[in-house]
Amino acid sequence: MGEVELHSISAAGTAPGPSAGGACTLEKPLRVGELSRRTGKTVRALHLYEEMGLVRPVHRSKGGFRLYAPSSAARVQWICKLKDAGFSLLEVRDFLHAVGPEGMTEAKTAATAMRRVREVFAERLAEIRTQISRLVQLEGDLVESLEYLEACRTCERTEQHGCGTCGEPGHAGKAQPLLVAGIQRG
Repeated sequence: MGEVELHSISAAGTAPGPSAGGACTLEKPLRVGELSRRTGKTVRALHLYEEMGLVRPVHRSKGGFRLYAPSSAARVQWICKLKDAGFSLLEVRDFLHAVGPEGMTEAKTAATAMRRVREVFAERLAEIRTQISRLVQLEGDLVESLEYLEACRTCERTEQHGCGTCGEPGHAGKAQPLLVAGIQRG
């Protein structure tokens, strides 16, 4: 069986290892503005990521501009994906410290670190699936309410308190949905 080589992404956003040609390629470093354009993140957000240790410039130009490795764009996209999954920036930072090179002293082995990654991702997946279930239910409630309210387009009542008991033919045989019933004064 072949061995699986495990590479981590450094805080600079670079992944070690050879390119497809077998040798490392040197791409021109990016100024923060170019990194911003490539990732769709603001310069301010990128500076925040840097302050938190999520990305690091590889060096500064003679003029003092931050210069990032082109692979930093992948790191920023990774951060965005984790944020989409509901992770806060603090959680992303803590996650990196737990499984990154600085956390390896705690984790001892890559297998231990990756076990932690699996646990964190499994927990988040369960939370997202629960949220999806709630959103599907809410979607059904909104569809039901909109269908019910469609009959209200022709209502000529001036007082809202009779809504649902108005006798509108479109409401015949339909229970008033909770989202509509909640509009009335209790």
